Amino acid sequence: MLDKTQGGRKVRAAIVGSGNIGTDLMYKLSKKPDFEVVLLAGIDPASEGLARAREMGIATSTDGAEAVFEDGNIDVVFEATSAYVHRVNAPRYEEAGIFAIDLTPAKVGAPIVPTVNLAQHDDVMNVNLLSCAAQATVPIVHAVTSVVPVSYAEIVATVASKSIGPGTRDNIEEFTHTTSTALADVGGAAKGKSLIIVNPAEPSILMRNTIYCVTGPDVDIEAIRKSVEQRVADVQKDVPGYRIVLEPFIRDDHVMIGVEVEGAGDFLPTYAGNLDIINAAAVAVAQRRLVGVKA
Repeated sequence: MLDKTQGGRKVRAAIVGSGNIGTDLMYKLSKKPDFEVVLLAGIDPASEGLARAREMGIATSTDGAEAVFEDGNIDVVFEATSAYVHRVNAPRYEEAGIFAIDLTPAKVGAPIVPTVNLAQHDDVMNVNLLSCAAQATVPIVHAVTSVVPVSYAEIVATVASKSIGPGTRDNIEEFTHTTSTALADVGGAAKGKSLIIVNPAEPSILMRNTIYCVTGPDVDIEAIRKSVEQRVADVQKDVPGYRIVLEPFIRDDHVMIGVEVEGAGDFLPTYAGNLDIINAAAVAVAQRRLVGVKA
């Protein structure tokens, strides 16, 4: 953790990736008094994110991660590029002593969903936030597995087409695989599967997530409801637009639950709750690790 007593220095943060996720994260971090966004780096000179950063007085670069290493005084880097790019950059960040928070499905660092396992990974230099679908659904799966064993968990995440950029589109296969494994590795199910739907509807829809947990027929549905409601309340501390739209109920041998994510509208309109859910996780990790704010 940085020593905040020495002159009150802010945490110097760099964001690599100037697409939808990186630009939204720039706005969210800029609201945090303990952080200073000193760099937004991308590769497209015409990027809207870079233009907005310049308007905010934030340094920009089209050299990607190279700009982070050239700066030489970055405390934390948020990687919002692609899984392939982060796999290349991750060892370089570690060698440079830069704490890296990965918002791609690269699965290089420790997998983290803040309301589930954030406190377990305070000693690693690279953390992986899996995917927006994982951040939205793993807390619910874990809430159920905290009450009853789950032999199989399946989720269907639907996001607005306008909310995802080329980086996410190029990573859909890895995005889906990473989310599926997170349902088991972090959520606690014996096996997981995810389906991602990119919906082109106009007007754009809010992010919707349906969760199926195979539990067997004899379960305490009231205990599951209470566990899910508590976990939703935990997530809402950082993402107020996260809410239950389908109360937990038992059908045959499985429990079904639905959650919706309405975004804060920091960059894209409120339909882009997928940006909020993963960027809130990124901010939570940075605050705990570098400022000492407990989740």
